[in-house]
Amino acid sequence: MTRSFTPMLAALILATAPMTFIAAEANAGTEIEAQEKVVYHVNDYTVARAAMRNIENHLNADPTVKIVVVTHGKGIDFLLNDAQDEKGPYEPQVAGLKNRGVTFDVCANTLKGRKLDNSAVIMEAQIVPSGVAEIGKLQAKEGYVYIKP
Repeated sequence: MTRSFTPMLAALILATAPMTFIAAEANAGTEIEAQEKVVYHVNDYTVARAAMRNIENHLNADPTVKIVVVTHGKGIDFLLNDAQDEKGPYEPQVAGLKNRGVTFDVCANTLKGRKLDNSAVIMEAQIVPSGVAEIGKLQAKEGYVYIKP
């Protein structure tokens, strides 16, 4: 019995080996690398320049990265019309990043709480219902990693 089992086992191994090799070769190189997705959380406009510098560096390192900047509270201030600091207006830097694919989100709850109309926000930014809810959604449902500059 052992003698007949050994040739059958050998025949089975030889018969399935090409299929294993073909399957392995078919899968080789087909691993799809997931696009990096990052949410930058800004709730204080005083870090806006540093955050945008980080984002520029991030894009220089990986131009394919998908970046969303979510703002709420005092963080929305750099995305308001005519906003500037000692270095000048924020809008040109925001526009440059938007042209590179960065999305800027402004919290509607913050606007409402501060009695600001949506028109107070620069055209490069979009309004989302809730900044913190947007961060949660991006992380939990869309696989974004979180960075707090």
